[in-house]
Amino acid sequence: MRPSLDRIGPNFIDIWRWDLDQTEREIDRLFPILSGEERARASRFVYPQHRQRFIAGRAGLRLVLGHYLHLPPHRIGLACNVFGKPRIAGASELLQFNLSHSADVAMLAISDHYPVGIDVEAIKPLKEDIAGHFFSKRECDALAAFDGDDYMHAFYRCWTRKEAFVKAHGAGLSLPLASFDVTVDAASRPKLESLDGDRDAPLNWSLFDLATPPGFAGTLAALTLGNAVHLRYWNDDVLALKASVAHPAHNDPRPRQSGGNRASPA
Repeated sequence: MRPSLDRIGPNFIDIWRWDLDQTEREIDRLFPILSGEERARASRFVYPQHRQRFIAGRAGLRLVLGHYLHLPPHRIGLACNVFGKPRIAGASELLQFNLSHSADVAMLAISDHYPVGIDVEAIKPLKEDIAGHFFSKRECDALAAFDGDDYMHAFYRCWTRKEAFVKAHGAGLSLPLASFDVTVDAASRPKLESLDGDRDAPLNWSLFDLATPPGFAGTLAALTLGNAVHLRYWNDDVLALKASVAHPAHNDPRPRQSGGNRASPA
């Protein structure tokens, strides 16, 4: 039995993860799944690795969406709102999704109830004071308590929490990163602490630490309106999902469920 829209519901948000580094043969198989515009974008990449990862990322997105919508992946129309947030053309009210990728990892959030935003980042040394340029004073003060590797991990917790919230909010670059505060520590559950002009935002928005591979940080943000929501991880091989609903020979998905705002290891 495949997951369908009525199986997500208000209590879960589904999380999918896959590897972007694939063989040439696999990339050739996935390429026809892309739209004409996506194929054109793929052809403009200078480096083969970037092209291959783009194809694997977009094909994986389409395969998962087709899995829920019972549509061939290549027939799914994708559009963006005025701020550039992707949505399903003509069906945005049916399924909310957001994709993030960094290095060789892609992660996708799916909900049929809540706007979602997801961000995953490979943890690597920082070459400049990004926090000082983009974070709020409250966040910078909190980060000042950390040193060395602890600072780097705290920075990526903060960065992914902020990026996930911006993506879920849907206002793009029109929402300044310093206009809201998130927690940066690892001991307590992640939280939106404030948003300029919206005193109820901390009650309406939820942040979740994601179960990521070693060396990565990740966050999911969702407008849950105070509802208790759990993350449900799907362990299928995303790129092996059937490309046509006419032949649903895919095995039963086996999820792992997290509790509350803390993600369980995938």
